[in-house]
Amino acid sequence: MKDYLILLYYCYSNIEDPEAYKVEHHLFCIENNLRGRIIIAKEGLNGTVSGLKKDCEKYMQYIYEDPRFAHTEFKIEPFETHAFQKLNVRVKDEIVHSGLKHIDPNVKTGAYIEPEEFKKVKDEEDVVVVDVRSDYEHSLGKFKNAISFDIENFRDFPEKVAELEKYRDKKIITYCTGGIKCEKASAYLLEQGFENVYQLHGGIIKYGIETGGKDFDGKCYVFDNRIAAEVNKVNPTTVSTCFVCGTACDRMVNCANSECNKHVPICEACANEMEGACSITCKNHPKKRPYDGKGYYPKELNGYNPYRGLKIKSRQETDS
Repeated sequence: MKDYLILLYYCYSNIEDPEAYKVEHHLFCIENNLRGRIIIAKEGLNGTVSGLKKDCEKYMQYIYEDPRFAHTEFKIEPFETHAFQKLNVRVKDEIVHSGLKHIDPNVKTGAYIEPEEFKKVKDEEDVVVVDVRSDYEHSLGKFKNAISFDIENFRDFPEKVAELEKYRDKKIITYCTGGIKCEKASAYLLEQGFENVYQLHGGIIKYGIETGGKDFDGKCYVFDNRIAAEVNKVNPTTVSTCFVCGTACDRMVNCANSECNKHVPICEACANEMEGACSITCKNHPKKRPYDGKGYYPKELNGYNPYRGLKIKSRQETDS
């Protein structure tokens, strides 16, 4: 029974006082039983949250009622339970670390292509599809024939743009998980003189929801407890391989060694043999955690208190 929702969203909009808004936003999430990861910056919001349907609906209404964020688009996926152990609301310099702080997507960005249109044009001869995600993400899954880069972080993307020089006369369509990276990646390509630059609106997740995910090979790396999410319900395949034995595998495992903690594909047989570890070294490491067959280890809460750091009290505390 899928009584919960996972909401993925972002919004580029000016926030004058991110610290003050963090307190308000954090408190709203606590009082409505929401968990997740939310980044607040002067340039806007970026978040993934989970909660019961009624609580997620309140959250979306809360966002929409703020004129700054009225144009936010949510990617909504049903789920069996919370996709997070706790709530984490942070203030950062950017809502996605790009190093392109001078770019405002509200001023300049690549034109949107909706999922249904993308499905029609992605294989045309004059189209080049570009994955702007990190290597650990696209190694798990990506669109057929997409160009990807060997980068550990999105901030390394500008250094790889030279690899696209030979496609200047093509129509370039960028994509990422939920669309946020493409806002700046496509704008940067325009800044570098590329003319026909577009972006998949809503990214891989919206494409899967609206089209069934045709021609997305493998699974999509996501930043919640699922680690890997199914996208393609039309012609699914597996592109990743077991980190230990090299056989086809899209079963993501969190290495049992807490000091390693890699998220890598490991087949069930190897995971059992290695006791959830990604190598012999990790298997014999004193910090190796007991393997429960799932390969996911939530972070230790260590007495986590969601009210810690708040500058105001919740209504519950005020009433007591």
